[in-house]
Formats: sequence, structure tokens, C-alpha cells
Amino acid sequence: MAEQDRFDDRGLLEQKVSSERAFDGVLMRVNVDQVRLPSGALAIREYTVHPGAAMIIPVFDDGTILLERQFRYPIGQVMIEFPAGKLDPHEEPLECARRELLEETGYYAHRLQHLTHIHPVISYSTERIEIFLATQLEQRQAQLDDEEFLQTFRATPAELMQWIRDGKVTDVKTQIGAFWLDKMLGGHWPGIKTSAP
Repeated sequence: MAEQDRFDDRGLLEQKVSSERAFDGVLMRVNVDQVRLPSGALAIREYTVHPGAAMIIPVFDDGTILLERQFRYPIGQVMIEFPAGKLDPHEEPLECARRELLEETGYYAHRLQHLTHIHPVISYSTERIEIFLATQLEQRQAQLDDEEFLQTFRATPAELMQWIRDGKVTDVKTQIGAFWLDKMLGGHWPGIKTSAP
């Protein structure tokens, strides 16, 4: 069977009929759309409109990685994560990655490599996170926002993978970043390469 026949989208697509802004917040907006289903029936789709984000996997020369501990209010607990942040208006993901890494951790990445992008919550958000590998790290000065409180620490990739297996690291973007790093370090995917931005 040809791939175009195997993956024929025509019986799956939904068509927007109308769209209404239900909420307009600082971080995100909520839309309520009416759509026409492939069957011809109408349905409602509620979803958040997100500006996008960048996540950074900082790797030191000795192979250790930089992680953060931060309280996440919706979950009600301190989470272990890779550094990340949302894109500012008209900001490119590479610029966002470099800025967020410096602001949150105080490290400047002389080399950044784009790995992939993910859609972490496809059922109710437009959010897209670009994932970067950061190497050749130089320590400078963190520049946290007034409402931002976090701790940074170093760990080994093996420790992070164990914390994921133990259920201590449940943040999906951090898990995906850890699996990418594990695949590259294990030689299953092309090795860690860096390119000057």
C-alpha cells in the first residue's frame, strides 16, 4: 500500500465554522470554535492559544547536565525540569533558548543545536516547544524575574533517567529531552553535534 493511501487525511479533517475568544490572559488565550466534522455534524472545540516555547538541554564538558527545581502552581509541587520559557513577541526560538538559559541559570551557551519540536498537549493547546542542546557553557549571571524562584543543580544523564523511571520527573518536555539525550549518548541516534548559531 502506498504511503499516500495509507495516510489519507480526507476522512479526518475538521473545518472551522466560527471562532470566539473566551479568555485573554497574560500567558495564553482560550478560544471556543465551532467546527464541522467529517460526518457533516457540528461540534465545539475549546483550546488554549500559546505563544510557543523553547527548552534547553544544557550539557557540561564533563557530561553532567543542568536541571532546575521549580514550584509549579497548577500541579502544587516542586518539579525537576530542563530550563525552558515562552517566546516573546516576534522572538525566534533560538534567541528564546539562549535568553531563557541565561536568565534562569546564569549560563551562556556558545553552541546551540536544534534537536526537534514537540506539541505537549495536542488535545487542547496550540503549544509548540522547540528543543535545543546547549554546550560550551560559560557561567555568567542569572537574571530571574521578580516572580520567578528556582534552584539549579547538576546531575548525570543516568540519574535523570532513573528519576524518570522512578516517577520523580514527570514533566513531559524534560522526559522527551532526556530520551533524546540518552539516544544520542548511546549511539542509537547521530551523536551529539554542535553548530555555532
